[in-house]
Amino acid sequence: MVKRYPVCEPTLVEKEKEYLNLAYDSGFISGAGEYVEKLENSFSNFLGSKYAIAVNNGTSAVHLMVLASGLNAGDEVIVPSFTMAGSIFPLIYAGVVPVFVDADPQTWCIDVSRIENMITKDTRAIMAVHIYGYPCDMVVINKIAEKYGLLVLEDAAESLGSTLFGEKCGVLSECSAFSLFANKVVTSGEGGMVVTNNEKVYNRARYLRNLAFPLSGPRDYIHDEVGYNYRLSNLLAAIGVAQMENIDKLVQSRSNNANLYMEILNKDNRIGFQPNSGGIYNSRWMFGITLNQELSRYANSVRKQLAELGIETRPFFKPMHSQKAIRNKPNRVDGEMPVSNTLGETGFYLPSSSHLKSDEIIEISENLLEIVAKLEC
Repeated sequence: MVKRYPVCEPTLVEKEKEYLNLAYDSGFISGAGEYVEKLENSFSNFLGSKYAIAVNNGTSAVHLMVLASGLNAGDEVIVPSFTMAGSIFPLIYAGVVPVFVDADPQTWCIDVSRIENMITKDTRAIMAVHIYGYPCDMVVINKIAEKYGLLVLEDAAESLGSTLFGEKCGVLSECSAFSLFANKVVTSGEGGMVVTNNEKVYNRARYLRNLAFPLSGPRDYIHDEVGYNYRLSNLLAAIGVAQMENIDKLVQSRSNNANLYMEILNKDNRIGFQPNSGGIYNSRWMFGITLNQELSRYANSVRKQLAELGIETRPFFKPMHSQKAIRNKPNRVDGEMPVSNTLGETGFYLPSSSHLKSDEIIEISENLLEIVAKLEC
């Protein structure tokens, strides 16, 4: 029987079941309960932020971040095209206009050299997305934003534990959004988090999260604004609290696994991956690879052969500027998008669970090298 290597599974360690049972026994199984607050506190303590607001998923977190930060319909926000739909759809919900910029060929994050040329009188913000855990160049992004009076936001859904010059992703801007989906480094099954140091943004996010009920006083079912039901269940929060107790170990495991992948796959320079750069610590949500130009047409074949060996992969994100769902919505595109297009066509990620063992990574890597070595160039 062929051993199966899932592309990513949650690493449930010690107390998830215990805390889940305690939450269940408490009777507080919806958005009220001690574990929601505990999860928020553990998140803000880990990041060093003043505030964290738990929500039901990462997409909701991005939506609340956009709304609570004061962006309005018609405002333009500069974003990468190479990202997931969960980064961009919330902008569409809010009537905000995404302005798509190509990816950097080395980091796969937004190409900061292209940002300034896309700024217009309608530009209000830059939203950085830390792709697969790799921190964007926030130094340059914040300098551009300061020059033009723009807001900076972070979609940090994939980068919990990543740092840039010692500062954690998620506190490098006015407000950030995280995901706690099952394949993330830390999970609550489904869930997300809005993080900020701005009290006004914090209160606005809390208000909108709960159907725009007043934050204090009696609940008389009179609503002054349209709100959203984005609360996180206390049951799911309990799982997240247990995960956060092991966050350093979970982050280190993914980083170590990625380093071993790179050490082995470096034997074939036609296989590319995000670099380990000075000042960067990548928590490696997923370990992704690309095939160079001469091998690019074989990407699907390589994935199929890996699947036959029980090695599950996932293709990279397809660029958002090319998506049918976006094309008929207001948006702007930064000319040609060669890097984003190439990444979407040829990139894929390998099994990335935190609990992968060294011998499993060696087996996956050696199988990949053997398949690639047999390709006709």
